[in-house]
Amino acid sequence: MKGIILAGGSGTRLYPITEGISKQLMPIYDKPMIYYPLSTLMLAGIQEILVITTEEDQANFKRLLKDGSQFGIQVSYAIQKRPEGLAQAFLIGEEFIGNDTCAMVLGDNIFYGNGFNDVLLNASKNAQAGKATIFGNQVKDPERFGIMELDQEQNVLSVEEKPQHPKSNYAITGLYFYPKGVSQVAKMVKKSPRGELEITTLNDLYLKEGKLKAELLGEGFTWFDTGTFDSQTDAINMIRTIQNNKDKVICCPEQIAYYRGWITKDELQKRATLLEKNTYGQYLKKLIKETK
Repeated sequence: MKGIILAGGSGTRLYPITEGISKQLMPIYDKPMIYYPLSTLMLAGIQEILVITTEEDQANFKRLLKDGSQFGIQVSYAIQKRPEGLAQAFLIGEEFIGNDTCAMVLGDNIFYGNGFNDVLLNASKNAQAGKATIFGNQVKDPERFGIMELDQEQNVLSVEEKPQHPKSNYAITGLYFYPKGVSQVAKMVKKSPRGELEITTLNDLYLKEGKLKAELLGEGFTWFDTGTFDSQTDAINMIRTIQNNKDKVICCPEQIAYYRGWITKDELQKRATLLEKNTYGQYLKKLIKETK
């Protein structure tokens, strides 16, 4: 399975900060925002990842992530010349995806909670079986999001983009798993009245074919769309509390890679030495000691 992180866009909701830096490079507590969606794809077992950026920001992403080898993965890059909807990612990434299944995560989405590995495994199995998967999380303001309507067996009945009268309070998060051929399906998506290739339209095409599944993120699970100042602050406070209380670093790419056998202890040591002046690097050193 291939993975895509969509990290383009202009981040106008975060001006004036994002006049000078991509929002996906902004810090969310002790790590860059993009580390969180990167960790999500790595938790799903994905090692080939395409990062889609704006032309002006791409050099900074390359400086941060390089070729991904420090995390035991392969990172490549593509440019989104104009933000024309989330489904555009599968057109930009068509050559990268090839004939593989594909997961796509938005560069400003943070996922954390118990059982996430199982949820990702289910979605991967769905993709191998020829079905797409969307992830639902209950919200208080569903009119702000794409929404999924479910029956009592949690089958998807409909998907809508920011409806005035939502049929449920299950928001569709910024994480999507698709079977082979998603780029061809994306070519069938017509631009919406706001001039975008809507991901909801893509999902609806799979739904009409009976090939759309839902995974619900239940109690004790946290999802943040960190595209506003308030949501970033909420995410920072949560991550700081969890890490300080549990003496751990969450969404740590080096840890995921090490536990999966993608990098060696020596490679982890190099990262720990580079970062040793802060708590992140000290945590990596702690991982090494615990596995001696």
